[in-house]
Amino acid sequence: MSIEQPMIIHTNFPDFVLFLYVYIAYSDGDFHPQEKEIILEKMKKLFPDRDDHEKQLVETIRLYSDLEPDQFKPIFIDTFKQFPKVKYAQKYKIYSDMYDIVHADGKINESEETAMNALKEIIDISY
Repeated sequence: MSIEQPMIIHTNFPDFVLFLYVYIAYSDGDFHPQEKEIILEKMKKLFPDRDDHEKQLVETIRLYSDLEPDQFKPIFIDTFKQFPKVKYAQKYKIYSDMYDIVHADGKINESEETAMNALKEIIDISY
């Protein structure tokens, strides 16, 4: 019997949050320019000491693109578990930010709604 390793791809919370932003932006299959602008704006608060937000976003998109769709949920669950000191209010703020991202193009479709509900459930589970 083998023990399954946790699927953790981030060791710090801001990097993980950026990954969640990219995930939700792509949840409808399209990364809209307005979604990108909102993410870059939010990155200023996530990473106030960095000035290479565009490069960092491209690297996160590359990481996202290298993963298979069935890997996301285990990654989200396992990674949230490694940050037990993150307050629920902070996690909910992430959810709120993701809501801003999916609405950036003026519409929310079924795949975005499904992704948002799944992430909300994971955030609630990890509380």
